[in-house]
Amino acid sequence: MIQPNWGLFFSSFWPLLDGAVRGTIPLALASFAIGLVLALILALMRLSTKRWLAGIARGYISIVRGTPLLVQLFVIFYGLPSIGVTISPWPSAVVAFSINVGGYAAEVIRAAILSVPKGQWEAAYMIGMSHRRALTRIILPQAARVSVPPLSNTFISLVKDTSLASLILVTELFREAQQVAAFSQEFMLLYLEAALIYWVICLVLSTGQSFLEKRLDRYVAR
Repeated sequence: MIQPNWGLFFSSFWPLLDGAVRGTIPLALASFAIGLVLALILALMRLSTKRWLAGIARGYISIVRGTPLLVQLFVIFYGLPSIGVTISPWPSAVVAFSINVGGYAAEVIRAAILSVPKGQWEAAYMIGMSHRRALTRIILPQAARVSVPPLSNTFISLVKDTSLASLILVTELFREAQQVAAFSQEFMLLYLEAALIYWVICLVLSTGQSFLEKRLDRYVAR
């Protein structure tokens, strides 16, 4: 029976954790923040009365949701140089992940906006609010509560998806695990250790999601 190399397990823990803190988490946060802005724009375009705007948004969302994230990442990092556009690994990963998040989160935000009763719009117009002011002051705050659970799930999935960035040489958690495993030849041990760290991060995020939902429930109930 093969005994686990616990010395390697503990000695590699900090390099892997450092890869998560300096690589995985910042990459996920930056991509999610940019992706949310893009998603909000796309959601509003989808709800626009102008057909050409809605058509552009629908086309974008269809392409993003209909193609693998890995393909999108490779197109940006390996494909764009063929037309004279070269982007370094970290920005390439941020661009790819942001584009992907934007495509998925747009439908979440659109559905959340549509879930707000039409009476809220009418009440806002009756007190003299413009469409933009009603959207920002009345509709979006209510839509935010509805969108928290699915957007949180999107972020948790993104944290795990950042492991794909290792394929374009971005130094993050899984890349660190690959490097240590290649040196030690303990592939099973290192990959399981990486999986454990991913699981702990996602567990913390899930706990934070539950806390945020409870806080929003209390806020809405007031």
